[in-house]
Amino acid sequence: MERVVELRRGHMPGYEIARRTGASPASVSRILRRARLSRWRDLFPPPPVVRYEHPRPGDLLHLDIKGMTRFSEVSLRGDGRLRGKQKHPGFQALHVAVDDHSRMAFTQMLPDQKADTTIGFLHSAVDFFASHGIAIRALLTDNGSSYRSTLFRQACLNGKLKHHRTRPYTPRTNGKAERFIQTALHEWARAKHWASSEERDNSLKPWTDYYNLQRPHGSLNYKPPISRSEKGTTS
Repeated sequence: MERVVELRRGHMPGYEIARRTGASPASVSRILRRARLSRWRDLFPPPPVVRYEHPRPGDLLHLDIKGMTRFSEVSLRGDGRLRGKQKHPGFQALHVAVDDHSRMAFTQMLPDQKADTTIGFLHSAVDFFASHGIAIRALLTDNGSSYRSTLFRQACLNGKLKHHRTRPYTPRTNGKAERFIQTALHEWARAKHWASSEERDNSLKPWTDYYNLQRPHGSLNYKPPISRSEKGTTS
């Protein structure tokens, strides 16, 4: 049994262990199950979740973009054909910015993810947080093309913002933005049947205001994010 476990920890598959040890594949499988090494993921467990929080509002702003589909109301005609359906309704981009310490969020539905559009959103986000007494000092983004562009890098330099990017294939390091997007999709975008994408988009700001000013946040002792802003008010 010890030999089987040792070979398995050397990343050897079960059929090869059976061939080398002379044991039957069934016996090898039983031993590995008992040692909790029968599955490949047992040999490569996921890295532990490392949670972090910067000590002050504005120390780090998480930025992310989620593609959203345009749509319009579609009705079924008497002859079975669809009315109002467009072949290519197109896409939009939900741009989000989440402050690491306070969890306050700023969102805009914009037509694309190009560098100029992303820079415009960054300026709007910095102004929004400044209105709540939060001075942004650093950014964290993924490796999207707009965030890697020379224009975006220059905008960060002009605004005296440190820009950090996540390592490739590690979205969990930008987890607060990822988590906010999932919350927004569940509580806003998919919360009801919208007649059109315009109706959905118009409800984004009221929902974001509710998120910032009223919605309890588990990591903030069930207080809203506005409670951690510098002003700490709902004005």
